[in-house]
Amino acid sequence: MRKVTTLVAILAATLILSGCQLKFPLSKQTNPPATQITTPETEVGTPKKSAHYESNTPAHGTILAGVPINVVINFNFDLASPSKIEIKKDGVDFGVGETAIDPNKLTMRRKMDPAAPEGIYKVAYNACWPDGTCHDGSFEFAINRAKAGTFVDMTGQNEVSINLKNFMFEPKNVRIKKGTKVTWTNSDSTAHYVNTDSHPAHTYILDMNSQALEESQTYSYTFETAGIYPYHCSAHASTMAGNILVE
Repeated sequence: MRKVTTLVAILAATLILSGCQLKFPLSKQTNPPATQITTPETEVGTPKKSAHYESNTPAHGTILAGVPINVVINFNFDLASPSKIEIKKDGVDFGVGETAIDPNKLTMRRKMDPAAPEGIYKVAYNACWPDGTCHDGSFEFAINRAKAGTFVDMTGQNEVSINLKNFMFEPKNVRIKKGTKVTWTNSDSTAHYVNTDSHPAHTYILDMNSQALEESQTYSYTFETAGIYPYHCSAHASTMAGNILVE
């Protein structure tokens, strides 16, 4: 009898174990993992930085609610011809006109087609120096116009006010129409700035850079060209940033 009982126990244990082994894969099939959603942040490649590279606008990996008015790359050494920028999607260059070198010779820029489609863009550049040597680099950004739906719509106003308050731009992201005058007012007791990207070059829009704004002081800029304008406070660049989308 003891042998029979032992055999039954072994068989029961075997059946229980087999049930567990069968149950696990069935459970996985019944409850499949959620579908992974890929976004431009996960799809962009690794940037390649050339010799003497400092920064660029748009920043690598950013998703913009509109088309940048130009692509700007900054260096710490004098640029020379034939430095060149290409802004490509699916093999098509959406850059407009020739690549320009700023008077300070440390920045090169190229305008972008305002009708450029959504998607991921790869910027490939060739930076050349006065001695005739050149070095290439690249970075990527994306355009997703649906992001404009999260911006505060101020397109019905000719003049717009933005507060610099609690170490934030309020509102942070706004939509306006061409020709709109934007005035920033510092409502904090700490000095703030209104500076175009990137930091610390501030070269995206050369004349969109304020001096230090003390409490209650203001700064104004009128936007005449459609596109996206990323900006920040240079004194608090890591946390205080915003975007103006001009339509």
